[in-house]
Amino acid sequence: MQYDIKLIPRHQIDSILPLIQQLNPALPEHVLRSRLHEMAGQGYQCAGLTINDRLVGICGMWIMTKFYVGKHIEPDNVFILPEYYRQGFGKLLLNWVYEYGKTQGCIASELNCYIINDTGNRFWEQEGFVKIGYHYQRLLTDAPN
Repeated sequence: MQYDIKLIPRHQIDSILPLIQQLNPALPEHVLRSRLHEMAGQGYQCAGLTINDRLVGICGMWIMTKFYVGKHIEPDNVFILPEYYRQGFGKLLLNWVYEYGKTQGCIASELNCYIINDTGNRFWEQEGFVKIGYHYQRLLTDAPN
């Protein structure tokens, strides 16, 4: 099976919305689109995995620097269409992201995964990630997510 992984150009970023909608089915498409455009303006990038020119996987990413870790890449919204599960595409996509991070001067990778996402947590641990803390959230308004 022929595949390709590449950075999705900013002017084509809306192409990830059908996959993002599968990750966030409770949020309306117009909210996801608005947030995606805002995120892209703040440095969000996305790698796309295509098979026969069909987008079947995505891995959003942030590159940032923090005191405790230095410059790092943070995978975000990693998703592979269910019909492509367990074929190694997630690992290929992430390896691409790690290599991209290195070309950008990153020395580490960090990410967030929900506590209740047992499958995701197992996956990230198999990828070599170590739990180092908790991710907290506090809403500042009564507006819905």
